[in-house]
Amino acid sequence: MMKKLVFFVFAIIIIFLLMPTKGMFQQASNDQGYQVIPDDAIRLRILANSDGDGDQKVKQTVRDAVNKSIAGWVENIADIDEARKVIQGKLPEIEQIVENVLEAENASQSFQVEYGENVSFPAKLYGNYLYPAGEYEAVLITLGEGEGSNWWCVLFPPLCFLDFSSGTTVAEASSADQQDDKVEKKQQKETDDDEVKVKFFLFEWLGLS
Repeated sequence: MMKKLVFFVFAIIIIFLLMPTKGMFQQASNDQGYQVIPDDAIRLRILANSDGDGDQKVKQTVRDAVNKSIAGWVENIADIDEARKVIQGKLPEIEQIVENVLEAENASQSFQVEYGENVSFPAKLYGNYLYPAGEYEAVLITLGEGEGSNWWCVLFPPLCFLDFSSGTTVAEASSADQQDDKVEKKQQKETDDDEVKVKFFLFEWLGLS
């Protein structure tokens, strides 16, 4: 009886030590690796004319100028309704900012500035967290044909210090996810094999095999 009790205690300790901890630590890391966007938020999305280097540079310059101004306007605002009124009232100024940037960059392209509650956003992975596609309240700036890569952030509450566009699209991440799955399955198999070896050793040691 004592021999069996010692066996079970020893087996439990060994199995506990062999349990994978990577998932637990990864979850903790994920919890700190992304920013949750509240339901009541106002985003900024900018569509470049194209993916050409020049058009992308113009998009980035527009981004910096517009974001700097809006960040100052809502810096001391805590209520989304007030932020909404301020941003909507500043649309003519945002248009002027975009126009000034285009002139300074010698970019002969049209543009459009809109504010709405149903601006379409693509799905985006930021770190290991997925920001789902959908329609959100936002300021949408379309440069030229608007066929280039987009950039977006959250104006209110101010989360533009996070470059959400540095994430990858779902399609780009799929191959990487498949590779991760292969590695994870290999690691799990190695762990299972180790557990079998330990259990076999215990049974043999205790004369139960």
